[in-house]
Amino acid sequence: MLPSDVQDTPIVELAAWLATDPGRHALAWEQARLDEAVSDVFGFHAMQAGLAELDALRANRMPFKGYVAGAIPSEAQRARWNAFVVADLEALPFDAQSLDLLVLPHTLECSADPHQVLREAERVLIPEGRLVITGFNPWSLWGAGRMLGRRRPFLPAGVQPLSPARLKDWLKLLSFEVDSGRFGLYVPPCHTDKWLRRYAFMERAGERWWPVCGGLYVVSAVKRTVGMRLIGPPWKKRKAPRRAAVAAAPREVHPGEAHPLRASCAQYDGRPAATRQPPEGA
Repeated sequence: MLPSDVQDTPIVELAAWLATDPGRHALAWEQARLDEAVSDVFGFHAMQAGLAELDALRANRMPFKGYVAGAIPSEAQRARWNAFVVADLEALPFDAQSLDLLVLPHTLECSADPHQVLREAERVLIPEGRLVITGFNPWSLWGAGRMLGRRRPFLPAGVQPLSPARLKDWLKLLSFEVDSGRFGLYVPPCHTDKWLRRYAFMERAGERWWPVCGGLYVVSAVKRTVGMRLIGPPWKKRKAPRRAAVAAAPREVHPGEAHPLRASCAQYDGRPAATRQPPEGA
């Protein structure tokens, strides 16, 4: 059984908005960017968390691709994945370090506790695992349209956009390294396809002159794991014990035999011991 309040969640409101003219423009842009973001991510297990209207793993080639959300996807949507799970995204039902890729399409801004969702993402991803996030940019014309259009809100009321700067700060705290990102949809927040197409020229202008002011963003990050260090008392170098000197046994010198000490000293002036004259009185 599904929770009774599933139909009131922001993610459901967003799914309905994606069927509108601006929603279809947003969906097309995000699908293209997600295809680019996941196409070269390798591993065994990939998972999409929420928003079944997007096929976030379409371009990925991992052997297992799954879906997790608070509602059951449609029969047509289920065909995209090997399996799907109905669960709370703030408490993912997966083992620690079990996923190679996790995609969060608008998941954070539709959650009551987005930071907890990120903590769960960090827990289930393997070291060097990939996290891809999409969201609305509050510092854009689309974000301004959400705040100013009170009579006819442009974006769903339940969606709470998260700024890219704050998102990067949260990711950094959880040991994620952001290595790529894209902004898009610089057109004004128009409700009809006619006006959206009329302002299409602003896409190129926006990418050049105000690139961080796009209505949507895609952020890709890698989970970094710092190597462990053992902390303890410093090791003290032990001095090797000195070996006791061994006394050489006295050697008996027979008549006519050169003394070994004199033979070695005879080498000092370069003459052999046989030609060196012993000192007087020796």
